[in-house]
Amino acid sequence: MNTIPRWTPDRVPEGSPEDPRHSVYAEYEVPLDASLLRSASFESALLAAHAKVVAALSGEREVTVGYVPAKGERPVARRMVIGTGSWRELLALTDLADEVSDAGEPPYETVLDPHGGEPADDRAVLHVGVGERTLRLRHRTDVLDAGAAARIAGYHLTALSLMTADPDAGHERQSLLSGEELAFQLDGLAGPERELPDRRVHELFEERVRSHPDAVAAVQDGTEWTYQELNSRANQLGRALLTRGLTREGVVAVVTERNLDWMAAVLGVFKAGGVYLPVEPHFPAERIAATLTRAECAFVVTEHGSTTTLDAAGTDVPRLYVDEIGAEGHADDDLGVRVTADQLAYIYFTSGSTGEPKGAMCEHAGFVNHVLAKLEDLEVGEGQVVAQTAPQCFDISLWQLVSALLVGGRTLLVGQDVILDVARFVDTVVDGGVNVLQIVPSYLEAVLAELEQRPRELPDLHCVSVTGEAVKRELVQRWFAAQPGIRVANAYGLTETSDDTNHEVMDRVPDGPRVPLGRPVRNVRVYVVDEHLAPVPLGAPGEIVFSGVCVGRGYVNDPDRTAAAFTVDPYRPGERLYRSGDHGRWLPDGKLEFLGRRDTQVKLRGFRIEIGEIENALLRVPGVRDGSVVVVRGTRLVAFCTGAEPAGVQARLAESLPAYMVPSAVHWRERLPLTANGKTDRRTLTALAEELDSSDSEDSVKGTHGPRTAGERRLAAAWAEVLGVPADRIGRLDHFFDRGGTSLSAVRLAIALDRAITLKDVTRHPVLADLAELLDTSAATA
Repeated sequence: MNTIPRWTPDRVPEGSPEDPRHSVYAEYEVPLDASLLRSASFESALLAAHAKVVAALSGEREVTVGYVPAKGERPVARRMVIGTGSWRELLALTDLADEVSDAGEPPYETVLDPHGGEPADDRAVLHVGVGERTLRLRHRTDVLDAGAAARIAGYHLTALSLMTADPDAGHERQSLLSGEELAFQLDGLAGPERELPDRRVHELFEERVRSHPDAVAAVQDGTEWTYQELNSRANQLGRALLTRGLTREGVVAVVTERNLDWMAAVLGVFKAGGVYLPVEPHFPAERIAATLTRAECAFVVTEHGSTTTLDAAGTDVPRLYVDEIGAEGHADDDLGVRVTADQLAYIYFTSGSTGEPKGAMCEHAGFVNHVLAKLEDLEVGEGQVVAQTAPQCFDISLWQLVSALLVGGRTLLVGQDVILDVARFVDTVVDGGVNVLQIVPSYLEAVLAELEQRPRELPDLHCVSVTGEAVKRELVQRWFAAQPGIRVANAYGLTETSDDTNHEVMDRVPDGPRVPLGRPVRNVRVYVVDEHLAPVPLGAPGEIVFSGVCVGRGYVNDPDRTAAAFTVDPYRPGERLYRSGDHGRWLPDGKLEFLGRRDTQVKLRGFRIEIGEIENALLRVPGVRDGSVVVVRGTRLVAFCTGAEPAGVQARLAESLPAYMVPSAVHWRERLPLTANGKTDRRTLTALAEELDSSDSEDSVKGTHGPRTAGERRLAAAWAEVLGVPADRIGRLDHFFDRGGTSLSAVRLAIALDRAITLKDVTRHPVLADLAELLDTSAATA
């Protein structure tokens, strides 16, 4: 079924029915050219135009519409595939359109009646008919408002006009949008224009150093550095690089732990006009070698104690040790090196679909624009504390590190050992007076679990930003139930776009079924386009692409992958454009909504299916907290859900999805398994679905390899909860990390067992029987 985009001022609340029997309809009419009405091929032309419009609105080439064959008759389902040819070829397809059986619910949302009859199917969202010299639209007001109806009528007229003007022209590259709508999408939906200061991030920091040198700039484990101390150390490191021959845009890898020296090194690289390349010291040696080679690294800044894998990488890149630079006697005043806005600031390596990482290059203008957007939208001001929590290899680590320094605030570096102990993390946030915190949604869920077990006030925290994965409405709802006075900011962006490009700052639960991505931030343009980079109709699904100061240069020394993702903005000559591969749509309030990746599309039994569409439908079922859908052996859809286990999930899905998109099985879990990055582990779910599919009749794990003692059974139940697998499939000889466990799930395990164990306990005793013995021993000696 081709879904017409919902476009009304008020988003439909979660769980609200869309029963057409209770809907209100409105009409919209627009004049038709009399010569069109007299044409012998008018009916075919109108059907071709209607199919073209439905394809544009739904984002699908294969369309099914209701078609009234004669006046007074009921509509029949007609299916057409909108190809890539001319208007004339599209017209010819109308005679070849397949008639589809529509027993039961009709497989269409639109009805076309070229004969001027009254609507004969009240179940349709949109009825397009012909009046006396008019095109008449009858539409459900809970789905389409008057403005949407007017635009859709305009799309029909444009299609008819283009078809008539040049039937041999290719229709695929001809836009149906009016000039007014195109201008609105290109300019009206852009982020606010703000003049950027003619200074770089490190120069804005230097201004703060001069205004209050003795204020505390950064804190880690009780150690404080003032603005002057941090600036002096960064200046000395920058001079050490220049003395060794660092040139403009020379790449400098920083291989240190996440500490105060790391902070000074990053600022020192910027001050010297170099390019910051983060490399975590615990990365595999092979990855470190590949990264340094691909980036043509000029220098490595490291520290004693962080070089084990760096040594194993076997590179001959010259090194500087941060703990030795002070002894070199370099001056500690500002360097004064000229760094331009279009100069390269940093390179972050991200995973590639080919398996080879790619290094995204971003410039200083995009960097400073992003940091200023964070300060503006999250309301970070003088004296405020921003927590630095992300690993160096994640691009969000950079704004967390430096943003507070630009407004006279303070950066609190939170160690990984603290992050992996949620109780200590919450205490650190409270004791450190953190005002702004950014974490991934899965970690926010762990924080919430801790706060629900041990409620406490977070007196200074005023904003929690979530990023890195789609945040569920239910999680936001739980947060506001626990902490109603602390805002949640949903941040969306990509490494290639200088980090986040959209912010949705919320002080209450959003009305719709999904949390929107929000509007573009300052000086950022976001378009939703088709494969030819033409904006799609408002509300229609398409690829999310970016333009403006945020767009980076491409991938370092990787012209092929750069050419595939980066191009010239066809609407703003001279501007770069980045194709994200993400799928989304505009909402009526001008906010962006994420619909999933383009590459989650599958094809079953000849039907093209977007997994994200099914998952979004799952999340609209009351009682479903989280959901993921996988394909089993290329033949079946299987859903995994968390929540209250409501009855009739498949029946509810069948209300909004065609039968071929309804999963054949729904399995309930306490939690969905996660990858090390905190995202849903589809590979594990697929393997689990296949296991369940092939072993439904097999006995559960019992006897020799099943849990024997009360402690083992208790632990197996806790494993089941955090790993999202059935308790009766966990054996006493199972290995926690082999079953899909991660550091984060080990943290959840500790919480589930009321802290009777620690993360180190799980790491040292990953086999269930061994860990259970430790639990029993600890309980006996307590």
